[in-house]
Amino acid sequence: MNNIIVVASGKGGTGKSTVAVGLSVALVQLNKRVLLIDCDCGMRGLDLMLDVESEILFDCSDAVCGNCTPEEAVYRSKNLGNLYLMAAPFDTDNEISPSVFSQLVDELRGGYDYVIIDSPAGLGSGFVCAATPADTALVVTNAEPVSLRGAVKVRRKLLELGMESIRLVINRFERAHFSQLECYEDLDEVVDISGTQLIALIPRDTRLSAMMQNGLTGLGWCPASNVFNCLARRIEGENVPLAFKG
Repeated sequence: MNNIIVVASGKGGTGKSTVAVGLSVALVQLNKRVLLIDCDCGMRGLDLMLDVESEILFDCSDAVCGNCTPEEAVYRSKNLGNLYLMAAPFDTDNEISPSVFSQLVDELRGGYDYVIIDSPAGLGSGFVCAATPADTALVVTNAEPVSLRGAVKVRRKLLELGMESIRLVINRFERAHFSQLECYEDLDEVVDISGTQLIALIPRDTRLSAMMQNGLTGLGWCPASNVFNCLARRIEGENVPLAFKG
């Protein structure tokens, strides 16, 4: 896979941002230098998840408007030295056009092994902006009908945008809950409906959620850490099995 990855979902609440951060951390643990870009204008949250909220002076809109250089809008994680963040604007009026954002990403990409773009949920202009410069898309869904419908729509839109490399991440999976829903015969049916090749199955993990909300990005002690490590290795092109099979 190429080194600019957009993480998207058709529906809010799937844990898309957690996947973006978890993948970024796992890639850093593989000695990769990673830039995480928050594209959720007006609803940014990655600065909280990386514990750099108090340091943010400039965001991606400042970088393209000339208020600062692109490098000045990039902030280093306190917990992981090779993980960097470019924050989204607080104000939705500062939303960036896809062409301008692509130019910004192209200017930055040479300094990093990977650029991970956290797209806003849905199919609006923010999603199009986030997806435009990407080489690969990870579509995040839960194993539930409403979420899966959103994933199907996201895949369709990505194909319209010319994206060829699209993979599915099923997040917050819990076997008991999945069985109780009685919506699908098995996970294979979920993957078949999505029309997208599965790259990771991430278990429901309350400790992971708590860790992200408290700005702690080391994944060494949480049950999902091995899954993110496996996802990062798959992104790297290794032929490794799913770390969690439900």
